[in-house]
Amino acid sequence: MKVYKTPEIKNISLLGSKGSGKTTLAEAMLYECGVIKRRGTIDAKNTVSDYFPVEKEYGSSVFSTVFYAEFLNKKLNVIDCPGADDFVGNAITALNVTDTGVILVDSQYGVEVGTQNIFRTCTELEKPVIFALNQLDGEKADYDNVIEQMREVFGPKIVPIQYPLSCGPSFNAMIDVLLMKKYSWGPDGGVPTIEDIPADQMEKAQELHRALVEAAAENDESLMEKFFETEHLTEDEMREGIRKGLISQSIYPVFCVSALKDMGVRRMMEFLGNVVPFCNEMPAPVTTDGTEVKPDANGPVSIYMYKTTVEPHIGEVSYFKVMSGTLKSGADLDNVTRGSKERLAQLYCTCGQIKTPVDELQAGDLGATVKLKDVRTGNTLNEKGCEYSFDFIKYPAPKYQRAVRPVTEADSEKLMQILTRMHEEDPTWIIEQSRELKQTILSGQGEFHLRTLKWRVENNDKLPIIFEEPRIPYRETITKAARADYRHKKQSGGSGQFGEVHLIIEPYTEGMPAPDTYRFGNQEYKMSVRDTQEIPLQWGGKLVVNNCIVGGAIDTRFIPAIVKGLMDCMETGPITGSYARDVRVCIYDGKMHPVDSNEISFRLAGRNAFKEAFNNAAPKVLEPVYDVEVMVPGDVMGDVMSDLQGRRAIIMGMNSVKGFEVINAKVPLKEMASYSTALSSITGGRSSFTLKFSGYELVPGDIQDKLHKEYLENAKED
Repeated sequence: MKVYKTPEIKNISLLGSKGSGKTTLAEAMLYECGVIKRRGTIDAKNTVSDYFPVEKEYGSSVFSTVFYAEFLNKKLNVIDCPGADDFVGNAITALNVTDTGVILVDSQYGVEVGTQNIFRTCTELEKPVIFALNQLDGEKADYDNVIEQMREVFGPKIVPIQYPLSCGPSFNAMIDVLLMKKYSWGPDGGVPTIEDIPADQMEKAQELHRALVEAAAENDESLMEKFFETEHLTEDEMREGIRKGLISQSIYPVFCVSALKDMGVRRMMEFLGNVVPFCNEMPAPVTTDGTEVKPDANGPVSIYMYKTTVEPHIGEVSYFKVMSGTLKSGADLDNVTRGSKERLAQLYCTCGQIKTPVDELQAGDLGATVKLKDVRTGNTLNEKGCEYSFDFIKYPAPKYQRAVRPVTEADSEKLMQILTRMHEEDPTWIIEQSRELKQTILSGQGEFHLRTLKWRVENNDKLPIIFEEPRIPYRETITKAARADYRHKKQSGGSGQFGEVHLIIEPYTEGMPAPDTYRFGNQEYKMSVRDTQEIPLQWGGKLVVNNCIVGGAIDTRFIPAIVKGLMDCMETGPITGSYARDVRVCIYDGKMHPVDSNEISFRLAGRNAFKEAFNNAAPKVLEPVYDVEVMVPGDVMGDVMSDLQGRRAIIMGMNSVKGFEVINAKVPLKEMASYSTALSSITGGRSSFTLKFSGYELVPGDIQDKLHKEYLENAKED
């Protein structure tokens, strides 16, 4: 295989909603380039992209697939990304290592929520976008309506390059207003017939051509001057103007294709080869210390590992982008992230599971290698003396959680090894062994996302696992002041144990004044604070301890032991056994024995005094509440609102965003356990949501009583 230079390389992400036809388009692109001799189909389970067993089982993409095409003496690296929102991490990874996004739009359904979400990601990352209207041969295809919808959602930057002469099963011809030619195909697609534009289409074609020329000219002053003078640009001038418009995201060209029938695919690839920016024409990435690294083949060798998979008969495959320099097979590199050394014995260019050995890859290119010793997704590998380190991929917060455990407890360690490996393959699968909840919590982007992981563990690794609803990390606190004292006394021959602690507790808020006087019944207690400890709690909030001992009733050396006793109780609240937070304690009196007092005595005395006071301080349960943003079509907004209100949601506001309704609400985490599945069911998969931790709030009294009852019953069983 030819070694392509940096100015000959283009990196492209293939994006779109689930079912928009990306995998089918990838097959047509590979066929047009001669990489494959026959196009596979999803039904036949023989496509280049969907080659993992789980993808063949589901009939849809689960992982991104890297392939390359040698076309017009250029190398097009393309990453075909899954369309389901559950696998958005693959698309985010792809967009971060490529330079242009091709977004497929199903001409039968128009702009879907998934289309908007991926477009938003492209604009946030400042990537050029090209739209391809696919499935124009579908029964419900409506080109004019979709273009109107796209302009409403994406704005006036939408500029058609082509339009079809008819939609639906009769689709077989279109007008290209860049080249001003008519393209038509036989029933099997493939090589088009190229003709002059018919007279009855000339007026419409010229109008769209003028709009395209104006859009291209706007991106270059000299082209704009020529346009004002002649109202005409040459084909090369238009290409240059469009390329600059793509780089500045001021133009979104729209193409027409039928991926299934291979109509319009080659023409779109010509545009990708001739017009889309090269990798060295895009803004350069920056290192973690802010250094800009341009793709220079003569610079120091630095590669970024953006993807890891475990493939049948091969093992671990590491995918990378050459950020700088020229990487040669057999290179010895330093892993700056993990502090280890690696030898890249063999380099490959990949087309799905087909791997073509290459001798070298220049800056900007995408490649793969196998069987590295100690490399993880996100690592940077450099030649000796190079200090580059990259960490530019940011993933969305998880939306769905399940507790996971093996059917056989003895397989717990094996399960953790598998889950760790799978997190490397998809960083949006997040694994946490929660000491608080005593569960292994698996988080992801949706129910389908986690169900896919379960399928792979059970079918590929032959390890049966169980999904359960995760416990909720409740918190406990107090709502009024309370006083208690406790004497711990134990005598059993020899030296005994003795410690007595008197304390007052109250709710703590940031910035509250130092304690002065408390009154309980007819008795008044004056405080004289000698020392204050503010203990930030790992689980949020604080424990503040004031030493108010006077007259040496308790020796200062026993105060740390009392604090340990307080912390014992803070880790196990009396209502649900959850962590407690935001409590201030004043230790104001007590007694000690010159022989029998020791640390364990005061720890137990402090623990029991605190427990009694906590129970008398009107304890309350707090629950985690999340900010939830739901994007839905207007026709189902009422159903979505009703469902949210049934989940104890507080609606914070609503607004419209480009054809969709956005609902903002605060919802308890307990009510979000099955929301991903429920929302998909209510809206037919036409919606999406995000959630972000907001804070802890008091649970209603009836729910607190229920939680306390459940806690007592479980404690009895234990």
